[in-house]
Amino acid sequence: MTTLVRWNPRNRMRVINEFDRAFNEMVNDMFDAPTTPAKWGLPLDVAETEDAYIVTASIPGINPDDIDITLEDNVLTIKGETQSESDEDNTRYHLRERRFGSFSRSLRFPVVVNAEAVSANYTNGVLNLTVPKAEEVKPKRINIHATN
Repeated sequence: MTTLVRWNPRNRMRVINEFDRAFNEMVNDMFDAPTTPAKWGLPLDVAETEDAYIVTASIPGINPDDIDITLEDNVLTIKGETQSESDEDNTRYHLRERRFGSFSRSLRFPVVVNAEAVSANYTNGVLNLTVPKAEEVKPKRINIHATN
């Protein structure tokens, strides 16, 4: 018994889009080889409290003096560069997954922050930033006075 399937032109596009996505991933993986020093994105965790944003980044193996942190126009930028310990010509790697090279990451805060009160702490390869919100954007509690 033969089954008839209704032809839908969108199904064809879905297959083409899936092939396109797979091809792009393959090409990106080829050119983003772990042995090639290149710019790489810095993964961040960003949390929010009532008073501040907490930004956490794992940057192991780098001297804190080599990390450049700026906050301008509500945009936080973290930059730096990691160096390979060994660049000897006779070293043959069988596996090299750690990344080396320059990194940079910027993020814009959705509310005005207090650039003068930002604090940074670097412990065991983890950078923690506390970015306080500006006073004018903190929520204010308004008390209601009832009259009889």
